[in-house]
Amino acid sequence: MLLGIVSNSAFAIQAKKKSVKHTVKVKTAAVARQVTAAIHQPVSHLSRLRATRKRYYYNPWTEPTFADSTAGDKIDGEDLAVRRAAVQALGPYNGTVVAVDPQSGRLLTIVNQNLAFKSGFQPCSTIKLVAALAGLNEGLIDRNTALRVGRRTSMNLTEALARSNNFYFATVGNRLGFEKVEQYARLFGLGEKACFEEPEEQSGGLPPAPPTEGGVGMMTSFGSGITLTPLQLAGLVTAMANGGTLYYLQHPRTQDEAAHLVPKVKRQLEISQWIPEVKPGMEGATEYGTARRASYNPNEPIFGKTGTCSDERSPGVHLGWFGSFNEVNGRKIVVVVLLTGGRPINGPVASGVAGAVYRNLSEQNYFGGQTVASN
Repeated sequence: MLLGIVSNSAFAIQAKKKSVKHTVKVKTAAVARQVTAAIHQPVSHLSRLRATRKRYYYNPWTEPTFADSTAGDKIDGEDLAVRRAAVQALGPYNGTVVAVDPQSGRLLTIVNQNLAFKSGFQPCSTIKLVAALAGLNEGLIDRNTALRVGRRTSMNLTEALARSNNFYFATVGNRLGFEKVEQYARLFGLGEKACFEEPEEQSGGLPPAPPTEGGVGMMTSFGSGITLTPLQLAGLVTAMANGGTLYYLQHPRTQDEAAHLVPKVKRQLEISQWIPEVKPGMEGATEYGTARRASYNPNEPIFGKTGTCSDERSPGVHLGWFGSFNEVNGRKIVVVVLLTGGRPINGPVASGVAGAVYRNLSEQNYFGGQTVASN
């Protein structure tokens, strides 16, 4: 009996060895056929294979994600407490942070002034603030107006701002029409310099006609055709924070200039009645929407709007925007962040930078009864 078991085991082992050898031979033959076929492929086919491999490793982003964003800045007239908070929050990112006192238009700090003064970038979804205010003022929507954004889905203004829904604001833009969108954009400071007597500043621009692809809806959902500067966005958000006064932004060169700064009004915007309609969506963005990274303390609310896209003029540049203001103990500050770089850059990341600015200032008791000295 034992001999039979041993014989059967030996037979099984021998059979398994033959099976393995057969499998190896079959696979070897298959590989050989593939190699032979590849050798005899036309050169054009092999070139396509090589081209495909190169595309796989191709990096489409031309702008560095990280850089020294403080080089060359002039800071003698800035609020140094805000400056420190902004520089620390921005860290190694390639971007700019603009902070404004919305009660005067004073630029408290501009981190990376070279970028902030440039000719502008596509505003991405931050343009939805313009579309929202324009739609409200024209009577096309209110806070509770539900618009269809999918086959079975509708959304109101608050949710659309918080979630940054493109279909909602494309619909608003198409209902407004190109002339109205351009009219309100200019009224809110786009296409013109935001600062008072700042020779280095450039003015961005508005398109002469609707975008060829997507029309007005692409303007009011993605900012297509528009170039926006961080200073222009800061000016608009400043007006929203203070109830409708669009100030000329002023960047003091010395502490004496800062101490004697006289606010300069560019124009009054008739938006005070619409700000309460927009604020819930901007607060929703930081509580549960696209700007959740900005939130750090439920008792110190932040109102903001993110933006994410690749710049149409420079497709190799990915953009992350966040325009915001806060309200703490009766004190407000506007913080605008623009990040440029590669794939890791987006609006949520920019909102996280802004949130760190607010948090840093809060830890210094900047918004409390006793303000930390800024000099």
